[in-house]
Amino acid sequence: MTTTTTTPARAGQAAGTAQPDDPARLGPLLRRLTGDEKHAPSAHSTLDVLWVLYDRVLRVSPDAPDSPDRDRFLLSKGHGPAAYYAVLAAKGFVPHEWLDDLAGPESRLGHHPDRLLVPGVEIGSGSLGHGLGLGVGTALGLRAQGLDQPRVYVLLGDAELDEGSNHEAIAYAGATGLANLTAIVIDNRSASHGWPGGIASRFTVNGWTAATVDGRDHQALHTALTDHRPDRPHVVVAVVETKE
Repeated sequence: MTTTTTTPARAGQAAGTAQPDDPARLGPLLRRLTGDEKHAPSAHSTLDVLWVLYDRVLRVSPDAPDSPDRDRFLLSKGHGPAAYYAVLAAKGFVPHEWLDDLAGPESRLGHHPDRLLVPGVEIGSGSLGHGLGLGVGTALGLRAQGLDQPRVYVLLGDAELDEGSNHEAIAYAGATGLANLTAIVIDNRSASHGWPGGIASRFTVNGWTAATVDGRDHQALHTALTDHRPDRPHVVVAVVETKE
């Protein structure tokens, strides 16, 4: 018996197409999300990375969000998820109407995404510092199942790297050559401690490859996100200036 595996298309695109979508339509969707304005700068700092991921990189489709062959995206920087919800709505994972009731009594959209309530969400986030460890476990699980095509992408904030759990995840992924793992760090200069030599050096000293780019430059982000090696985990540091 022959088993046919269908590779998921990129979010919101038909299989085989690669033309970038228009990110301008995110504006009206973002304006529908109210009630969490204190986290707006944090959310907006992730917007361009999220758009490039879902528009041009991730192999995941709203028609088959649980396909075993999909790429996995884990939002570790889960507070202030307005940009994430807007991108999910733009790409067809959730109805636009859901955006009008952020964290309401009957809303599926909380102040942190819930994987049991929001289609396309891989993890329920909470306290910062959990996502990269979960990403390492997900990547190991895919490897153990012989699924060598799906990649795991984890989006973190720079301040999250102060958490010891991330140091352990970085060291373990590098030591085991977890090549199906990509971390994206939003560097908006909010970390309390930082790292000698910059954020990328925290990963490269543990065997990762790294790229540091302008977090608003879509082409630079796309190049960095797709320029990983077949034998090492990869990190993209997206530098974003905010008004915080």
